[in-house]
Amino acid sequence: MKRIFSVITILALSVSLFATESVDSVAVKQGKKEKKESSVQLHGSFQTDILVPEEDKAIGATADDPFLSNTYLNLNLTSTYVNAGARLELMHKPLPGFEQGFAGGGIKGLYVSGGYKYFNVTIGDIYDQFGSGMLFRAYEERTLGVDNAIRGARVILTPYKGITFKALGGMQRQYFNFNKDNAYGFDFSKNGMMGFNLDLDIDQWSQFMMDNDYHLRLGGSFVSKYNEDEEIVIMDNTGGYRLVLPKFVGAGEVRADFSHAGWRAMLEYAYKANDPTAENDYSYRPGQALFASLGYSQKGMSILAQVKRSENMVFRSDRGLGATAGNLNNMPAFGYTHTYACASNLPYATQANGEWAYQLELAYKFKPKTAMGGKYGTTFKLRGTYILGLDKDTVAKVRGTLWGTDVYTTKFFSTGDEYYLDAHLEFNKRITKNFSMIALYMYQRYNQEVIRGHGEFLQAHTIVTDFQIKCSKNVNLRIEGQYQYTTQSKEDYEIGGHDYGNNVFGLVELSLFKDFMISASDNYYFRSDINYYNITFAYSHGSHRIQLAYLRAKEGYNCNGGVCRQIPAQKGLTVGYFVQF
Repeated sequence: MKRIFSVITILALSVSLFATESVDSVAVKQGKKEKKESSVQLHGSFQTDILVPEEDKAIGATADDPFLSNTYLNLNLTSTYVNAGARLELMHKPLPGFEQGFAGGGIKGLYVSGGYKYFNVTIGDIYDQFGSGMLFRAYEERTLGVDNAIRGARVILTPYKGITFKALGGMQRQYFNFNKDNAYGFDFSKNGMMGFNLDLDIDQWSQFMMDNDYHLRLGGSFVSKYNEDEEIVIMDNTGGYRLVLPKFVGAGEVRADFSHAGWRAMLEYAYKANDPTAENDYSYRPGQALFASLGYSQKGMSILAQVKRSENMVFRSDRGLGATAGNLNNMPAFGYTHTYACASNLPYATQANGEWAYQLELAYKFKPKTAMGGKYGTTFKLRGTYILGLDKDTVAKVRGTLWGTDVYTTKFFSTGDEYYLDAHLEFNKRITKNFSMIALYMYQRYNQEVIRGHGEFLQAHTIVTDFQIKCSKNVNLRIEGQYQYTTQSKEDYEIGGHDYGNNVFGLVELSLFKDFMISASDNYYFRSDINYYNITFAYSHGSHRIQLAYLRAKEGYNCNGGVCRQIPAQKGLTVGYFVQF
């Protein structure tokens, strides 16, 4: 109880300190007139997530610390020509699933930017993306522990309509590394990077294209990183030899994006010079990626088909890093991110070292007052993702090892082992004015050995029903029922210790007066005979949100955008607070 009281006290102090509005954002009324808002405004947000853990030997949950927390404070000062910002992070005892390198605290982010007419300059921590991100993407995703900002400088030039040029360079953020030599929490790569991007909006130069709704953007990018020399010695019967590693690794990309009257087509190709790392067995084979997309949409109907081939596209600021740290790029995700519990049990992580990925999405809404549409209309969605490896032939070893060689050869259009299949049909129907439902069926094929590094090939069938009931003007009820059947064998469960077998899930969620939400859920796994439950209370008011939950959570993977982080089992009280001002 003392730990819980301490957490509530910290949360209360946080609310009083940060739940305030910017003085400049509030107009001061004088009679019927209002003073104009100042050109200088302060905006920001505060977020804290806290876990008071409990030990649970049945699921492997530990409680080594009285509480764990991730806390973020963002402050942004904006004006007509100059903007500035800072972010404070406190993660001395980070939440489960974050590597120990995240432990620390300090002013993580600082930036100042200014612009006038045709140019903009930013100095400090930079988030940006070239194209789809295959070559360069600096972004933040807190739930995954991803924050690979570039600390340096960026210049954006728009010298003529339809022309945008970017140049940036600096060092990439990694972890906190809070110690006497790094007292403020700054921890960036010792190696540098630079990038250039050019986008040309061709339609801006053609009156015919603008008048007839034609849009064409052509783009090109170049990114280069510098790595300090590293001694990788391969021992053999001659005494050994040292790999000559490239200090500079360059990568280039070209792309096109065309749209007209509901149609949109995209094509992107990236090439990366050889970049030997432990992740690719110190291969000297260059990397490349191709991404193509074709879609069409109109009222009540849409279709999207995409294909991607990637090979040896791991691109890190430091070649010795792993997990989510130091990624300069982010491959487009093809595994669909499911939000329902059972459907998200087997997520896919993008295999940047090589894959062929295909995706098809169809959506159609039958109009109201038709045989299929009924009174309110009916929507069907069909989605499919199919991912294969590359068909690789191993090259001959040199002095007893593949290190220092191309490691493999492959033909561009050849495919290898099956990695992942996800095919699901979703049905969305409003039955009455106050009652609607969603039903989903999903079939999955899952190569554990490739995706998770262990285990057998799994198949899974999942059924989801989601009912929404409007009980009154201020009361809404949602009920979920889910069931998943998988082919996991008893041997796979006993060897790996992970239960991916048959399970059932139920949830009841009650919303009151648009501000309060109470929910209770339970996920039962038949083989291990374990219940994973979650009881949550949430309150929202304006830009404030507070949430309390008591849960017992299964170990698993948290995935978003093809990037996954393993989350250990946990049990205890969680407290979350967020405010934007």
